[in-house]
Amino acid sequence: MIMSRRDLVASFALFAEVLASTRHADAQTQTTPAAAPQAPRPPVFKHDLPNVNLDGWEVTVSWVDYPPGRVGAPHQHAGFVLAYVLEGAVIAKISGQGEEKTFNAGQMFYEQPGATHEVSKNASQTQPARLLAMIFAKKGATLTTPVTGRGA
Repeated sequence: MIMSRRDLVASFALFAEVLASTRHADAQTQTTPAAAPQAPRPPVFKHDLPNVNLDGWEVTVSWVDYPPGRVGAPHQHAGFVLAYVLEGAVIAKISGQGEEKTFNAGQMFYEQPGATHEVSKNASQTQPARLLAMIFAKKGATLTTPVTGRGA
């Protein structure tokens, strides 16, 4: 099936909204059983996408677990990546995006094509973290490649 860029963006927006609304619904069920309707929530994440033709591409979605204190090695991904933090907090530094940043549960980040994920670590020494990584790449590409010679 060939997916247009517009369909891809719409699919991700829906996916992110489902994830966010599930978390929000769980929290509301526990605190306010008869709450009044709320105003629409702002998007979870919004970012320009690279200008690529997605013919022959696929998306691979994977869990990434960060045990307490985990520090990942610098690496690159084929294509581009959208990551959604499901639990805990993850510290990331992506080349070309400034200093390292902490992303908490419910937040997302983007890795542009050719970027190096210079820092990838759990923000906590005592609590686990988990994210959902969506890697968009050409079919058959090696999805993750270690990068040597850069500090994490």
